[in-house]
Amino acid sequence: MLDNLSHSALAGQLCGLVALVICVVAFASKNDDRLLVLLISANVAFALQFVFFESWTAAALTGLVIVRIVLARRYMGSKAVMAGVLLASGIAAAFTWQSWVDILPVAAMVLGTVGMFLMRGIAMRVFLGLAALAWMLNNLLIGTIGGTIAEGLIVVTNIITIIRLVRAKRKYPDVFEGAEEPGVVSKK
Repeated sequence: MLDNLSHSALAGQLCGLVALVICVVAFASKNDDRLLVLLISANVAFALQFVFFESWTAAALTGLVIVRIVLARRYMGSKAVMAGVLLASGIAAAFTWQSWVDILPVAAMVLGTVGMFLMRGIAMRVFLGLAALAWMLNNLLIGTIGGTIAEGLIVVTNIITIIRLVRAKRKYPDVFEGAEEPGVVSKK
């Protein structure tokens, strides 16, 4: 099976597997900051994977995902910065568009951007899980095994982490009192 793959496709598969490992560690974290830092590393591997598979819209948007993560950490809640990221994503997609499959990375980018800029805790993980579902479908359609498994595991890991956060909120309600979402400690 592997002998039928080109060197480029094999390199893409390897990058997808590296991203898989990093993503599982990231989404298993209950700490939002650690999650976002690990996502930067995973997205470098994903961007390389898309380059090797010549999926240019996915590669460009994944590069912007890295920028988005940095900006979302610094400008949390800024609708203006979020709009700038979405505008840059739209421009990148317009210049790299190849087929209808490219709608999936665009959908993933929008969901992830809204989640990272406007949400925390459970809500953020729901939006990131939906983004992962769109990426998973994209990876399945372009043929990357590692990327498909990585995104599928991200969806599952997000669900498990959401359950853990809900249980923590029930077990320690005083810690979450006044917080909008589990995972965000009250400022009281």
